Amino acid sequence: MKYYLIAGEASGDMHGANLMRALKDKDADAEFRFWGGDKMQQAGGVLVKHYRDTAYMGFIEVFKNLKSILSNLTFCKKDLLHYDPDYIIFIDYPGFNIRVAKWARKKRIRAKLVYYISPQVWAWKPGRANDLRDILDQMYVILPFEPAFYAKYGFEVTYVGHPLFDHLQKLEYPQTLQQKYDLPDLPVIAILPGSRQQEIKKLLEIMIAMVPLFQDYQFVIAAVSTVPETAYQRARDRERVSIISDDTNLVLHSSEAALVASGTATLEAALMHVPQVVCYRGGSLNYQIAKRLIDVKYISLVNLIIDEPLVVELIQNQLTKESLHKALTEILTESGRKRLISGYAGLADKLGGPGASQRVASGIVQMLPG
Repeated sequence: MKYYLIAGEASGDMHGANLMRALKDKDADAEFRFWGGDKMQQAGGVLVKHYRDTAYMGFIEVFKNLKSILSNLTFCKKDLLHYDPDYIIFIDYPGFNIRVAKWARKKRIRAKLVYYISPQVWAWKPGRANDLRDILDQMYVILPFEPAFYAKYGFEVTYVGHPLFDHLQKLEYPQTLQQKYDLPDLPVIAILPGSRQQEIKKLLEIMIAMVPLFQDYQFVIAAVSTVPETAYQRARDRERVSIISDDTNLVLHSSEAALVASGTATLEAALMHVPQVVCYRGGSLNYQIAKRLIDVKYISLVNLIIDEPLVVELIQNQLTKESLHKALTEILTESGRKRLISGYAGLADKLGGPGASQRVASGIVQMLPG
């Protein structure tokens, strides 16, 4: 069978790659064409567009790049018609993917339309659940509260657990971070400023402002190679600061605590039992628009899933040098660490354990004709 996958950011690339491998296990004739990144490319198939060229964050950035986005949509539709896949698998990336899915349904192309990793319509534009119900052949969701949300719109979705388990259970650490990168023998505080240049620009400076306040620690920035090196320039040549690309899991595994940009990385840190402070800062206009559109109690997946403020969230004007210093100091204490680790255990229980990629692949293959 021919599979066309569309992922538009780093987390989607990781989960898409694991799904592709699971599909290969169950469909020996699987062929892949996809929008994604390096991890999906390593899994095999034809990379159409890399997410570094398609990821835009925030309403203003989307508006500024509207011409490019529309061009990508046109290209994607032509490419789909030419490839004529059996399945189109949409992985998160809602602004783009929902438009492609609507077009595919209207065009009545023969491919089955499958969404993996639900758009966060429960946070904003919940009415989109009706559109997804009418457009898709199947949706696989990864958060435990999502089936009940979609049921209110008459849409029966399948909960498969979170695919981060699939990624984390395969990891091995034959060397410590200090050994692998010849770092000083000091405890580590990880800095995860995001995977997009806009995020890094907003967060990195205040995160590295913590360095002189914690003299007994070294700080390691978990960088990504899909972002230009200049994005990390302000952190270079600082004492007790290292920049390590594309090895986030080892950085987290070796850390006493982490400063994390809001997103999937907050869940990654939690499942690896790393105490964290969650940070978010957008452009003022972006934030004012989002505040009026988004209806959720928390911004971190950790707090959303357990429905309580386990990890500290410092949002927009709350993210100051003083507040970040206070929060980081607290999670480095024994009591602060124990409180978070205990809460993380409940989070893991709610997420259903490993096997999400295999469960999605099994469901897709069961849709095969005959």
